[in-house]
Amino acid sequence: MSRRDPALLRGLTRTRPTRRTVLGASALALALSACGVRGQGAQDAPGEDFWEGKKSNGKLTFANWPLYMDSERTQLKEFTEETGIEVTYDEAVQENHSFFGKVQPKLADGASIGYDLMVLSNGIELTKLIELDYLAPLDHTKMPNFDAYAGEMYKNATYDQGNRFTVPYASGITGIAYNPEYVDREITGIADLWDPEFKGKVGMMADPQEVANFALLLDGTAPGESDKKDWEKAVSRLEEQREAGIVRRYYQQDYIQPLTNGDLWISMAWSGDVFQQNAEEGTELEFVIPEEGGTLWSDLMMIPYTAQNPVDALMLMDFLYEPRIAASLTEYINFIPPVPEARQEIAEKAEEASGDEKEELEALVDSPLVFPSDEDYTHLHNYVPLSAGQEEEFSPMFLAVTQA
Repeated sequence: MSRRDPALLRGLTRTRPTRRTVLGASALALALSACGVRGQGAQDAPGEDFWEGKKSNGKLTFANWPLYMDSERTQLKEFTEETGIEVTYDEAVQENHSFFGKVQPKLADGASIGYDLMVLSNGIELTKLIELDYLAPLDHTKMPNFDAYAGEMYKNATYDQGNRFTVPYASGITGIAYNPEYVDREITGIADLWDPEFKGKVGMMADPQEVANFALLLDGTAPGESDKKDWEKAVSRLEEQREAGIVRRYYQQDYIQPLTNGDLWISMAWSGDVFQQNAEEGTELEFVIPEEGGTLWSDLMMIPYTAQNPVDALMLMDFLYEPRIAASLTEYINFIPPVPEARQEIAEKAEEASGDEKEELEALVDSPLVFPSDEDYTHLHNYVPLSAGQEEEFSPMFLAVTQA
């Protein structure tokens, strides 16, 4: 892989749109429009016989987020060299809601959306895609790399049990970041975000799912197992925190600079943001997975049921789970790979490297923000799984807190 300026190599969560941010920005619109897609399911819903008679056509089109693969498309070139399959790559996904709105009418009509493989985040759009039968069921007999190398945390998420329709492309952690220049004690849990000692210096996320997750975890409720009564209790917790003046602001992704300059002392945070800020700016922000638990979000690969080249798309999905390939992708994007063995691949490369490259690779290998430990994973949860109908109730409940 070609080496890049270290300032661009590290992270990239701020130089490209963040999937977490846009969920919060469009949540109210989603809640209000959820009923608008009901009854608009696939004309010919894919069944168990979806793959019968299908074969590789030697090509596919791939829709992904900006800056989610290096400019040389290294992994795609290697895929083509190994399989002969040509990939047309398009940075077409700017945010989940708008991309869903663009492709939904075509999927409802049973028409091709122009892409055989796409990457979207876990969230309400994914739920809609599954509920409306817009996704092809994955043939796991054709995915030996996923079966052999995917981490257990990525094999049975609440939003897609058994990976029926999706497999992760990359993931990140929602936890707590704090600035040790202003906080003179170790931060260990979500309860610290409610501590009056930090009155006016706490940052919380504006995204309804993110802020709800932490309030639920504070009361010992796993988000993936919560119900409306739990949500109501979580809202009360958040209202208490807000009314006590503890929260400085509810942030999208603009919490990093206030955390750096001291306007914030402690904040909900995404692992990639903190990793990037420390690597690029030389800051020493601390990131912790709370003792009550944090959350793991994923950007997911999936095949629309109208794909013209689904076999080729499935082959690429599985190819990206080869440890060597997953490692090279991780070197560029610095998000958590769903392939734990990618860490060893990077470590071996670091042993042979020298100078700045060696230092960069070793920092990547040693970072729990990119390679969480087994212990870290035991404290990570999936998001609240919401149907379209539940979303109509859920988001307004929490937006009433964060937008008050």
